[in-house]
Amino acid sequence: MQHTKQFYIDGQWVDPADAHAATLDVIDPSTASAFAQISLGSEADVGRAVAAAKRAFAAYSETTVAQRIDLLQAILDVYRKRYDDMVHAISREMGAPLQYANDAQAWTGVAHLETMIRTLDTFEFESMKNGIFIRKEAVGVCGLITPWNWPALQITTKVAPALAAGCTMVLKPSELAPLSGILFAEILHEAGVPAGVFNLVNGEGRTVGEAMSRHPDIDMMSFTGSTRAGVQVAKAAADTVKRVHQELGGKSANLILEDADLKEAVMRGTRACFDNSGQSCDAPTRMFVPRAREAEALAYAKEAAQALKVGPADASGIDLGPVISEQQFDKIQHLIGVGVEEGATLVAGGPGRPEGLKNGYFVQPTVFGKVTPGMTIAREEIFGPVLSILAYDSEDEAIAMANDSLYGLAGYVQSGSLEHARAVAKRLRTGTIYLNYADYNPDAPFGGFKQSGNGREYGEFGLEDFLEIKGVVGYEG
Repeated sequence: MQHTKQFYIDGQWVDPADAHAATLDVIDPSTASAFAQISLGSEADVGRAVAAAKRAFAAYSETTVAQRIDLLQAILDVYRKRYDDMVHAISREMGAPLQYANDAQAWTGVAHLETMIRTLDTFEFESMKNGIFIRKEAVGVCGLITPWNWPALQITTKVAPALAAGCTMVLKPSELAPLSGILFAEILHEAGVPAGVFNLVNGEGRTVGEAMSRHPDIDMMSFTGSTRAGVQVAKAAADTVKRVHQELGGKSANLILEDADLKEAVMRGTRACFDNSGQSCDAPTRMFVPRAREAEALAYAKEAAQALKVGPADASGIDLGPVISEQQFDKIQHLIGVGVEEGATLVAGGPGRPEGLKNGYFVQPTVFGKVTPGMTIAREEIFGPVLSILAYDSEDEAIAMANDSLYGLAGYVQSGSLEHARAVAKRLRTGTIYLNYADYNPDAPFGGFKQSGNGREYGEFGLEDFLEIKGVVGYEG
């Protein structure tokens, strides 16, 4: 990877517009030391990238579906060729254990490219409805802002549907995990994406992200990140009345119903909460258990947490790597302390690094019991390996507590009866619900209710969000 201090604009790797552009160290969270540097872009760099995307739009938006399928297939082929490079980039920049980076993180890029190719092959862009010709066409130039926690996933779930729709785009990956984004740009270049269709500018949200959101020639912003940052994107975009698609925070509930296998449900739910070191917006971080079996549930959660091994991302046999940054580490430590201060019972883990790990941003897998709905750890998104277990007396109470959140991104229901689980799922105010720990599905709509955002990603739902609807009346004479 030779382009860490450059941007990809109009089919070329270019230096920043400002010859004295600031640089930013890329930190390996396993060691807390820098291993690369990127240049930070400016409003001028955004302007160049948007201009390139605008020039490319007229031709690219009129390409055929077959041409776009061929292009996505070419991207997938090159992605597979450079798969190992993607695995190592993600693992180094955001701390995912190598095996997890291989089996989950980098794999999601393949999964969503494959899904979009399959979706595009059968998608109807034109139809007749009650004598009206309906055409779905590209929304235009898109600004894409992606987070650091699932880099390949979030880049492909924006870039792939944008390309499938006929859009052109400017991507700003997270400045904390930028190397996977640079690598993805190299993949698209090798795959033959036409000049200007895809552009990449690295930088901070307050400069590059702000400039993209305000730019009058960007027709849509697609943002994934914190609710706080999503609000800023929406405010900056408001004056140009552009479409804003947001996938934001979560505090997802995991309802373990009375007819579930308690041990299996609690242990699997605990491990699921800690996947990716708890750095997933849809992590099941609030676990609801029957009060009569609360003590039993806490014992199972403790067993599951203490079985996990924490260590550097490149070490063998590791379950959890570090969290992304010192700032994130400090936030998690603070909230663990708040949980203790507010009276929750510390069941496993707690403040401080795991034993034997002096450097890096390592957090102990932490479980709190006796958590009540008003506690900070039951309401705030911690974004680390911290599980809160709450007890309920009735199913109605459990559902009410689950819905009592600013967020509504994901939900989980465990039951010995699928019919029972389905009935509870209907009552949860969340965008995606997983019954009995169903496997991840790249076709399932992903997005949230309430302050978890708006719009949906994945498959045909993600493609729809990059399309405008045009109606032609009198088309048949």
